Amino acid sequence: MTAPNPLTPQPLNSLKKTVLAYSGGLDTSYCVAYLTEQGHEVHALTVDTGGFAEAEIAEMKQRALSLGAKSYKRIDVTEVYYRDCLRYLVYGNCLRYQTYPMSVSAERMFQAITTAKYAVELGADGVAHGSTGAGNDQVRFDLAFELSGRDLEIITPIRDLKLSRQEEVDYLAERGLQWPERKGTYSINAGLWGTSVGGAETLTSDQPLPESAWPVPVTAAEPRKLELHFTEGQFTGFDDQDFAGPVAAIKALEQLAAPFGVGRDVHVGDTIIGIKGRVGFAAAAAMLIIKAHHLLEKHTLAKWQLFWKEQLGNWYGMMLHEGQFLDPVMRDIEAFLESSQGTVNGTVHLTLHPHRFTLDGITSPDDLLGAGFGSYGEMNKGWTGDDVRGFTKIMSVPGRIRNAVSRSSDASQRSEAHPTSRP
Repeated sequence: MTAPNPLTPQPLNSLKKTVLAYSGGLDTSYCVAYLTEQGHEVHALTVDTGGFAEAEIAEMKQRALSLGAKSYKRIDVTEVYYRDCLRYLVYGNCLRYQTYPMSVSAERMFQAITTAKYAVELGADGVAHGSTGAGNDQVRFDLAFELSGRDLEIITPIRDLKLSRQEEVDYLAERGLQWPERKGTYSINAGLWGTSVGGAETLTSDQPLPESAWPVPVTAAEPRKLELHFTEGQFTGFDDQDFAGPVAAIKALEQLAAPFGVGRDVHVGDTIIGIKGRVGFAAAAAMLIIKAHHLLEKHTLAKWQLFWKEQLGNWYGMMLHEGQFLDPVMRDIEAFLESSQGTVNGTVHLTLHPHRFTLDGITSPDDLLGAGFGSYGEMNKGWTGDDVRGFTKIMSVPGRIRNAVSRSSDASQRSEAHPTSRP
């Protein structure tokens, strides 16, 4: 079946009540106008995960209604998003391929789940999103919609019509909305855990994003000392400032650190559907918190806690990235991660520099490095040299057994290869 021409109005069918996951960007703005012309009663929903100012929300509402939306609603899930997801990404020190703090991976699931719930509450016939057919978001949204408990029609104009950004810009221009050139060039998604940036450069393997593409310019010139505080693994604030909670502290840290240009990078990864993808991200607060938390854990957790946390944290991040946040095994991993955080308390000292930061050390009442049993490479107080000799001898027993069996086997093989001949 041939897809309709997106630039030609289609005949109106019976009115369908459709909830659109609306970010206010180019793709979802196109969806408002297009779906309205296709006979849908569009209810635009912005699920705020900490990336919108009030002025932006007002502008988005005006745009959605002017493009034909029947209603506009904003639901702020930032606190829930932190409580149910982000704190576990910190507990697990989760970085996709040791690089990306999964800024978009995490928030998309909460936006999709909230959109599906709202559609059910509204009695909608369908749900729509503006994802393309090439990336991860289409899977995350579709999966959350499929698991909503209702047989909702899933509508995806950008994916189905295979539209270019320029086609979308032209379509909106014909309807009186001139899309800003920069917004048409770069796809920018902001949230509590960072901002992603996609553009022509991220479609290549060799080109970096230009300075003009980043949402916050680098203006800081001098180093700045900073102290990050943690209580049972949760980031509670920095320096001597008081915050209402972790969300407020994260926002303040991002505002402070972003002008240093820290937490910027271009991530190369594997999409859920199996192709390679490249995206820029600016996540100053997320990177500082994860790296500081990891350093504090190295001082306050035992060896095997660190080992298994690394495995399960990586798994948790992978499952989240793949759209599997609702799988019950995720609750099991969260329980493990949370149980490991009782002694992760203290302050991490670091220094911000333009385009980089250094972790200078920690102060913690649970620091295992200062337990008084010895100083690494210097002296010990908890054992003697004879204790180590005995300990090492016992540790060597399995290896000595293997060596003895190997020597016996080798001798037998040599004997069979060169039998002694007698006259």
